[in-house]
Amino acid sequence: MSPTLNNIVSSLQRSGTFMNSLIAASTIGAQQLFSSFTFSCPCQVGKNFYYGSAFLVIPALILLVAGYALRSQMWTMTSEYCCSCGPPQRRISPLERKLACLRFFSITGRALVAPLTWLAVTLLTGTYYECAASEFAPVDHYSVFDNVSVSKRKEILAGFPCGKSAPSDMILVRDEVALRHRYQSQMLGWILITLATIAALVSRCLARCCSPLTSLQHCYWTNHLHNERELFEQAAEQHSRLLIMQRIKKLFGFIPGKEDVRHIRIPSCQDWREISAPSLLCMGEDLQGHYSFLRDRVDEDNEESKSEGIELKP
Repeated sequence: MSPTLNNIVSSLQRSGTFMNSLIAASTIGAQQLFSSFTFSCPCQVGKNFYYGSAFLVIPALILLVAGYALRSQMWTMTSEYCCSCGPPQRRISPLERKLACLRFFSITGRALVAPLTWLAVTLLTGTYYECAASEFAPVDHYSVFDNVSVSKRKEILAGFPCGKSAPSDMILVRDEVALRHRYQSQMLGWILITLATIAALVSRCLARCCSPLTSLQHCYWTNHLHNERELFEQAAEQHSRLLIMQRIKKLFGFIPGKEDVRHIRIPSCQDWREISAPSLLCMGEDLQGHYSFLRDRVDEDNEESKSEGIELKP
């Protein structure tokens, strides 16, 4: 892949508009598949409302929770501001609080894309709403229901979404009720889309107005966070591999991939017991945390590791 194409792909991946469009498109496709294969209105009194409402609301809530859970920035903020293992003397400055609020609002905006898309698409389709609202359709002005009892009327209305056979004098009523429900559902869908668009525009304007950073500073800060995360992951992966290779060599006598296995050793039962004891990271009063299950072998081999040219200091 050419450098120019790499830059374009990287720019699109970091673009909020591109990611939001991708999430919305994926949600629309999933909703269509979900509706085609799983949704079937029961058309029974007392069940239509709960069944239709569940398919309308519960997937949106699941998508909202997943939107928060799948954001690495959410867990980074939780670790930075809610973790109890941090230094107690550290105080969060007002600037840090404002930046944290901006990051949280950005995460919330991304997390709301999928559930709002789900609600908008399902309302525009109208299938779920028609099922949920079928029992509550106002039909008092239809003369065909004058001599029908309340329980029988609810039973007839509950069967409308399934297209069950109805008396010839009620077919017109069924079609009008279905059209009314589709109209109401689609109007709610467009109202939701309009309100979401206005809210997104207003919140973005307010975020920029209340931000302690200028436009250029915000651009730099965003790029700084991205580069910091990327470089830290690369350094952490390399550091972890070097550390684990050092500990494995001390345990087995060789490094994986090396042909020189003259110093191979068989771990004793005590060695296996030592490496099986878990060690927490940077907990307690230790100035240097242990980052391996092979913690009991670290101190005794510290001088040896220095002589080999591997220096591991915080």
